[in-house]
Amino acid sequence: MRRLALIALIALAACKEEVAEAPPPAALTEAALSYFCQMNVAEHGGPKGQIHLKGHPQPLFFAQVRDMLAYLKSPERDAEITAIYVSDMGRADSWDHPGPDNWTEAANAIYVVEAGVRGGMGAPEIVPFADAGAAQSFIGAYGGRALPMTEIPDDAVLAPVDLDADLETPA
Repeated sequence: MRRLALIALIALAACKEEVAEAPPPAALTEAALSYFCQMNVAEHGGPKGQIHLKGHPQPLFFAQVRDMLAYLKSPERDAEITAIYVSDMGRADSWDHPGPDNWTEAANAIYVVEAGVRGGMGAPEIVPFADAGAAQSFIGAYGGRALPMTEIPDDAVLAPVDLDADLETPA
């Protein structure tokens, strides 16, 4: 019986996964470049995103949350993701100044889709909030609907974009 208990204990120890602690969000600085276009992220308004990858000392920054979500849905990425953060627009100073350190965990955020607002790179934006009330206030002003990240439709992120569309830039 002791031998069986010892074997079970060894098997459990061998199966135990090491859980790495997620890195904290990095502050948005003037040096941060957007992953896709390599433009300065801080020079563009609207919400931002950052993805931390295993083995990479700096996160990938995104000038638009829509771009970050497109990266996440891409089949071509191969590095393990250790953390994902988005701007909490409920705590942003303004649309043009979303803040250097008002990040929230992307998985816990509430996203407003189909609001008809223009993100930092000119495409329709998906707007994250840490607080459901702040998301509902935004919907009251700009329209759209609130969804968790897991329910954002692919076409809201991956579909072609009309940069000449009549989109608003929130105040």
